[in-house]
Amino acid sequence: MSNAVPLEVTHHVRDHCLCLATQRAARSLARRFDVALRPVGITSGQFSLLMSLNRPDPPPIGSVATLLAMDRTTLTANLKPLERRGLVVLKVDPADRRSRLLALTAEGRTLLAAAVPIWRDTHAAVDAELGTIDGKGLRTALGALA
Repeated sequence: MSNAVPLEVTHHVRDHCLCLATQRAARSLARRFDVALRPVGITSGQFSLLMSLNRPDPPPIGSVATLLAMDRTTLTANLKPLERRGLVVLKVDPADRRSRLLALTAEGRTLLAAAVPIWRDTHAAVDAELGTIDGKGLRTALGALA
């Protein structure tokens, strides 16, 4: 008895799998934003991370990890290059000295301010390419899955 998966099943998965379709779209969008953000020296993931820190009060690592759907280890690894560049600092939480808070530096705020118009322009182009697809509805549907 063969345990090979028939080619028809492969085609069915290719044509119906929400996970595959979402992964492909996410990679494509990330590449597009990476290229757009290259002039300011950050990736799309770094933009999202910096934007998640753009708050009146520095957030704890755990809440940022939850927002970005990352585990703390991955978030910490993604923070290191931003820390080395002086865009982000980790601070001791005065309310709980065991916890760390994340804060944008002045340099991080300046870079983020330069990146936002690039993000807006790129995002507007992507929205325009969606044509008759409702971007807000798509974001809502993706949020329901997140």
